[in-house]
Amino acid sequence: MKQQARLPNSAHTSRPWRIHEIAADFRLEDVWALPVRAEKSDFPALVNGFAASDPVQGCSWLVRALWSARWKVGALLGWDEAQTGLGERVPTLRGRLPKDLLDAPGPDFQALPFTSLYLIEDEFAAEIANSTMHGIMHLSCVADETGSYRGQMAVLVKPNGLLGVMYMAAIRPFRHLIVYPEMMRQAKRDWGINRASPHEEASSPSGRTGTEIQS
Repeated sequence: MKQQARLPNSAHTSRPWRIHEIAADFRLEDVWALPVRAEKSDFPALVNGFAASDPVQGCSWLVRALWSARWKVGALLGWDEAQTGLGERVPTLRGRLPKDLLDAPGPDFQALPFTSLYLIEDEFAAEIANSTMHGIMHLSCVADETGSYRGQMAVLVKPNGLLGVMYMAAIRPFRHLIVYPEMMRQAKRDWGINRASPHEEASSPSGRTGTEIQS
């Protein structure tokens, strides 16, 4: 699999994800194929890995510099203050969830400022809000042409006025060319570390496991 695995919007919009009924007024910004393949039952482990990750740790100096610059600018301009976030500037999307999704909460994030919305068998969503936008990270487990499953990530946003539109346009090249490709590499590396075990390798006659990382 190519490192920079950006997908067409139809890879997300053509599937019957529950997020469609929750966030119809959000704009689909990106869809990415995660460089991992696994059993469907491994999807919660993939989600937990994202929730536990820190984008600054283990990334290139350039990505660390971009994240650092973003947080410094945000602090200077007040983009990330409490009154700009969930429950303040915008209501949380949990108010839109049907009961079955309310009863399926996802994990807490350890470093990223996301709040989980729901985690079900093949789909996960988390939200974030600040002065520039209200955003959603959507992870899913997608069956491919081989009959196995791969991870997929979609990013949905609702920009906050002209500031939000300008901000999203300004950071788009950095996200596409630097940040997301680095995230894909980190996801591949972390998944290999977290899922590999001698028992799993020995259990497969070919030496491969259902959770092998595909390049």
